[in-house]
Amino acid sequence: MGAIVVIGAGPAGTCVVDRICANAAPPGRGRAMEVHVVDPGPPGTGRPPGSDAPAGEHALERIVRDAPCGVRVRVHRDRAIELTESAGRQLVRLMGGGTLEADAVVLAHGRPGVPIEPAQQPEAAFAARHGLLHLPGGSDQEHDLENVPAGEPVLVRGAGRAFADLLAPLTVGRGGRFTRGRRGEPVYLPGGFEPLLYVGSRRGVPRHARPGYRLTGESRPRRFPYEGDARQATAKELAYAYYQELFTAHPSRTRTTWAAFEPAFARAEQGGKEMRALVTRSVPRFADRLHLDRLERPLHGMRFGDLAGLQRWMHGYLAADLERRADPNFSPDLALVRALLDARLRMAGDPWFEGLFGLLADGPSLARQAELHALARAGVVTFIGAEPRIEQGEDGWRASGPTVPGTTTARTLIEARRPRSRLDRCADPLIAALYARGECREAAGLLDVRLPDGRLVGGDGSVHGRRFAVGALAAAGTGGDRPATLPRRADAVARAVLSQVSGALVRAAA
Repeated sequence: MGAIVVIGAGPAGTCVVDRICANAAPPGRGRAMEVHVVDPGPPGTGRPPGSDAPAGEHALERIVRDAPCGVRVRVHRDRAIELTESAGRQLVRLMGGGTLEADAVVLAHGRPGVPIEPAQQPEAAFAARHGLLHLPGGSDQEHDLENVPAGEPVLVRGAGRAFADLLAPLTVGRGGRFTRGRRGEPVYLPGGFEPLLYVGSRRGVPRHARPGYRLTGESRPRRFPYEGDARQATAKELAYAYYQELFTAHPSRTRTTWAAFEPAFARAEQGGKEMRALVTRSVPRFADRLHLDRLERPLHGMRFGDLAGLQRWMHGYLAADLERRADPNFSPDLALVRALLDARLRMAGDPWFEGLFGLLADGPSLARQAELHALARAGVVTFIGAEPRIEQGEDGWRASGPTVPGTTTARTLIEARRPRSRLDRCADPLIAALYARGECREAAGLLDVRLPDGRLVGGDGSVHGRRFAVGALAAAGTGGDRPATLPRRADAVARAVLSQVSGALVRAAA
């Protein structure tokens, strides 16, 4: 009997097990399979960053119950703490004692945690001295959210993925619910146990929603020479993709053709006078022109008289984002997102690019953005602007900044900024040991894997035939598998695992 160990029972692990069952060869055409799923928490409770919903609580139970003949799924409520190899067999040691032997192992647990960052240690010490609550960034934060007091102001530093992940447990997780307004928009009805979230970040705005449409024009990416400035070249590639979609999919909104515009654009210096003039005379509507600097820093130079004025602007900002990301007339936005994805691997680690990528290409779905807008309208979420300064005071933390006058005080501070993943500081003993032995290598802070089958890449660049990774842990060329790509990636991994282990061809793609 072949044996497979899947470490992690969250969305990635559950998806892999499901695809193993779906792709397993019929009885009599391959080896029988035993699939061990290892996770210390209840099955299905994991949630990948940016996902629209947690994995179904009963999904893995259904998979176990309905597993096909020849496949037996066993769930171990335990933690995998070590992965070694002996005579080609993979050995997974469990914290509770005992070792699982397997023909292949799939690492499908969450993004590896790291120790608290040095910059956050003074805040933790301040909280301990004054009886305050400080939640540092990291994968274990969700377990501490139940301690966040209801009805009190709570400062949140960061408005990206980690902030989005806070919202459900602190709102609907505390008895609130969404209903529909007159125009079908979500309206939040508080449950009475929510905290009041005051959110500030470097830009002061949340990430843009993911576009809900497809490209309709040409899509032929073009690379430009770096000439000593990778950022300028990349910005030009992004603009090229944006305008190519505008000119080929929406020609009525331009004054010339793509055939005439393209060579002039290619000759012009990115952001220079010639390029600005070309765009101005070729694209009449301001809303159709690409302004990366405005996108990147929408609140730069803006001042409001009070928080209420900023909230009115933020409500308009969110409404405009929802409208634009739902309207295929703005498909150039999606072309820009695709170009960012194409450039992610070669620009990995560049702070400017990573920030732009997160803002424009790694945001929530339209549904989740609409719910954030509803939470803001309900007063559960209040934005405090860009570049907040958070200082320690006698009554707690005090936040102020250049966007609005005055301060916001709270006795709870949540760091909604994930620490940058680093395998050499990984808190997961299994991953840390693999890295120390050179049996895995880092890519953008995550595990480097070969695509499409997800095989683990070692420190010397070799590919392991019996170790795989998928989900938030796997770099996958774009900084982690996104929820939208997870089913496809999990299917490719499952089929590769079965081909390696079963000794027979798997089923035709299911």
